[in-house]
Amino acid sequence: MSNLKRLASKKLMFFWLALFLYWLKTYVTYKTEFNLGVKGPYQELLLALNPLSMGVLLFGLALFAKGRRSNVWIIIFASLLGAILYANVLFYRFFDDFITLPNVMQASNLSTMSGNVFAAMRWYDLWFFFDVAVLIALYLWKREVPEIRFRKSVATTAIVTAIALFVANLAMAEIDRPQLLARTFDRNYIVKYLGLYNYTIYDGIQTVQAESQRAYASSDDLTEIENYTVSRFAKPNEDYFGIAEGKNIIKIHLESFQSFLIDYELNGEEVTPFLNSLAAGAEDMTYFDNFFHQTGQGKTADAELMLDTGLFGLPQGSAFVTKAQNTYQSLPAILNQERGHESAVLHGDYKSFWNRDTMYKQLGIDQFFDASYYDMSEENTVNLGLKDKPFFEESIPMLQSLETPFYAHLISLTNHYPFNLGPEDATIERATTGDNTVDNYFQTARYLDEALEQFFADLKASGLYEDSVIMIYGDHNGISENHNRAMAEILGTEITPHQNAQNQRVPLLIRVPGMEGGVNHTYGGEIDVMATLLHLQGINAKPYVQFGTDLFSEEHDDIVSFRSGDYITPAYTSVNGVLYDTETGEILEPTEETTEIQEKVDQQLDYSDRVLYEDLLRFHAIDGFEPIEPTDYHYGNPNKEPANEDQ
Repeated sequence: MSNLKRLASKKLMFFWLALFLYWLKTYVTYKTEFNLGVKGPYQELLLALNPLSMGVLLFGLALFAKGRRSNVWIIIFASLLGAILYANVLFYRFFDDFITLPNVMQASNLSTMSGNVFAAMRWYDLWFFFDVAVLIALYLWKREVPEIRFRKSVATTAIVTAIALFVANLAMAEIDRPQLLARTFDRNYIVKYLGLYNYTIYDGIQTVQAESQRAYASSDDLTEIENYTVSRFAKPNEDYFGIAEGKNIIKIHLESFQSFLIDYELNGEEVTPFLNSLAAGAEDMTYFDNFFHQTGQGKTADAELMLDTGLFGLPQGSAFVTKAQNTYQSLPAILNQERGHESAVLHGDYKSFWNRDTMYKQLGIDQFFDASYYDMSEENTVNLGLKDKPFFEESIPMLQSLETPFYAHLISLTNHYPFNLGPEDATIERATTGDNTVDNYFQTARYLDEALEQFFADLKASGLYEDSVIMIYGDHNGISENHNRAMAEILGTEITPHQNAQNQRVPLLIRVPGMEGGVNHTYGGEIDVMATLLHLQGINAKPYVQFGTDLFSEEHDDIVSFRSGDYITPAYTSVNGVLYDTETGEILEPTEETTEIQEKVDQQLDYSDRVLYEDLLRFHAIDGFEPIEPTDYHYGNPNKEPANEDQ
């Protein structure tokens, strides 16, 4: 009997049952839990094929064990694969993305986000371990069966078959998507074509390679990138350059707030009446209605990174965690050295979340008012931390304690997944789509709007308002593609890939004393904020290595790069390699112009990644700018014991 016949024998029933159940579970999960954008029978075939190589490999390795121990190892491997699959399902439900090795390094965040993790669980999630339960039951039931011994050649044949399956899978994938593995910033493609488990191994290899890049980097690696950022520099608008010099900057972070909420009415009632008025020009606000978040897996931390460094977040994980020892040329440090601004971050969560207590020192942030400075009593907290109304109210004295001019960043929290809010705080009815996440979203957004309105009143009463630039921005989307059915009902339109890209708009509003407000239709993203604020302060952004351009400049680059490698411009929207007319959503054929745009997007992301992975700013010297010394910064409330920090 040949090895292949032995591999197909009835004696291997346990092997084949485990492989079938594993394959079935994985394929059904692909179809029901992930939005992989599978198109046509060829991609469907690849989706069905890609789990097999890993299953055959691991279960084949189990066959090297003697007798019934091979079945024990099959159960162990099935449990491991099930755990990887389920962990990604939970992560995807929350982040609309797949887990990376750097995410695992951020596992300390889970203690704070445990409520969100539990909210992502469903009763039917027991399905993810049904195969393990069947295998255990069968193993116990067949306990009296004599041990079956397999020749090592049978196990070897399984391993060779697994390798052949992977090679065939990769070859077929390359036919449909050339240079698949070169697109390191697009996890969705790799999972769709090669499978979740092969992606997990690929991600580990990529992470190790990225860590090795720093060791071999030199100043020569920075030269090309420095020339690139200089060539893209957009000259400031002469009317606005320096208009805010010497003014305070109060930057307000609207958690998970998307622009579709502006002017949206639920059951005939405005959801965010105060923000609506600001977007219409009240308080001399300038509202950018084509402003997009550009975050990746780091979400809020990515937004902070872009706004304060002009660098994109990483393709995997968060730079706040994995690159918190890098050298940075940050906005707070530049403002301090060039204009004497004291900097502070105010946030109703504990300082270790997103590794902020370490990263903020690298950014040169003078003060960090974390949860230890606030009243974190039970009635004041919800979701991840302090409710927005007490947060903004209690922040006023902290702002007054800062030396002027100051640069203050206030991070709200209540409008965060899963958007829970008690009835005592809700002043608008929930939506009625049947999707709890979407239905709750409007209540927490209204609460944030009310908190913001009161904060403006308190700023005026404190005397801080008139002499301050006030910037309000949304950090990232709150509603992922997993909720497209409910969002289609809310927006009254089908959520196509084109529409989903349009939904990534988040608000950006800027009030500058002496500047007339109104709506600005410029296309831009979070990467552009640093250059914009520097120019408003009269500081030339050109010497600094950063990847945005001034939103008020006539030379502003209106190509908005997304972390996935997709992009949007006033004319074109590119999603997963499909080109659309931005205004109409009509599918277009690629042209030489759009090919050049894609090349620019890829280059911009690649250069930014190299700056972070290789820590290239340690080689960059600027006249008049002193490198940040993180040991100069110390955080913690001297008047409060840190006992609650691990809660």
